[in-house]
Amino acid sequence: MTVYFDNSATTKPCKEAVDAANKAITELWGNPSSLHELGSLASSELRKARKNVSKLLGVPEDNFFFTSSGTTANNTAIFGAYEKLKREGNRIVTTAIEHPSVSEPIKRLESYGIEVIRLMPDKNGKINEDELLESINKNTILVSLMAVNNEVGSILPVNAVRSAVKRAGAPALIHADCVQALSKIPVTPKTVDADIITVSGHKIHALKGVGGIYVKSQNLIKPYILGGGQEKNMHSGTEATPAIFSFGAAALSAMDVRRHSDYVKSLKERFLKGIEDLSCVTVNSPEDAIPYIVNISILGLPSQPTVNFMSSKGICISAGSACKTGHRSPVLTAMGLSPEIIDSAVRISFSRYNTPEEIDILINAVKEAAEKYGKK
Repeated sequence: MTVYFDNSATTKPCKEAVDAANKAITELWGNPSSLHELGSLASSELRKARKNVSKLLGVPEDNFFFTSSGTTANNTAIFGAYEKLKREGNRIVTTAIEHPSVSEPIKRLESYGIEVIRLMPDKNGKINEDELLESINKNTILVSLMAVNNEVGSILPVNAVRSAVKRAGAPALIHADCVQALSKIPVTPKTVDADIITVSGHKIHALKGVGGIYVKSQNLIKPYILGGGQEKNMHSGTEATPAIFSFGAAALSAMDVRRHSDYVKSLKERFLKGIEDLSCVTVNSPEDAIPYIVNISILGLPSQPTVNFMSSKGICISAGSACKTGHRSPVLTAMGLSPEIIDSAVRISFSRYNTPEEIDILINAVKEAAEKYGKK
């Protein structure tokens, strides 16, 4: 039996997503751009998928475009905004705890001479709102923040940016990386108040190989992926319909965000209560983090041996972000945590498909690891 608690890395495709992908492969396998019957059927199903994801995001269908991944969506947002606004300013504001698909493109732009302001988090992984607002000046062309941190689950103040942009008279676009937030907290242009929102399918129980980008107005950014003009030129390339259809189906099954969040919160509370008496275990996520992510350290037991121990028990967890392995976590480092805590940190990430019984298995395994290997 495998107990899966690595849902921030990827999720098991839900039945609805698998059925939709299978239909794409076996029945609706035509190219959506083709004008014959199979192409028209595929195009119609693609529109349904776009409608479902757009509804989950609360955005107009005409302003949402499918991409090949969350990474591609983030690259499109950042390079697209830069190309559109590079003559209007020279500053980008972001944080030191962004996902590599945001931090690396911004690092590339920094090498072009762009001034980059990287805001540091506090020990709870939170960004100071006053510092954020003060960092935005009239030369700012882009503010790029994740809505939810992928390692500790802290919520960033994206919705506070708009007032600072207006006050500074900046041309800046606001980009919210909502890959870890979609279907977990309300994510709409109103709740995050962003011009650009990026998401990923495989984080919400769809297949890998599909992401998406909402742009408030299509001419806000210049397209980054060029070619045949699919997705209204926002992301060229023949659409990966099995993945896209699965994204639409998964989005439809995830509409009841509050109910799912309340259930996962009960799982998180059960887990935290079960380990609260373990003196060698620290919780690195803030108390008000989203319920889907808990970062802990078993002091005395390094991260990878902890992952290996859990794996021997049939439990899947992560030593950190699955997108940046082999390095000390830049997120926990930026938070100012001690090397002992950082080197012992593991991420446990839940989904609405986990059960209380699985939580109890996890609790028992953490207790066993702490008793055998934890710092006395």
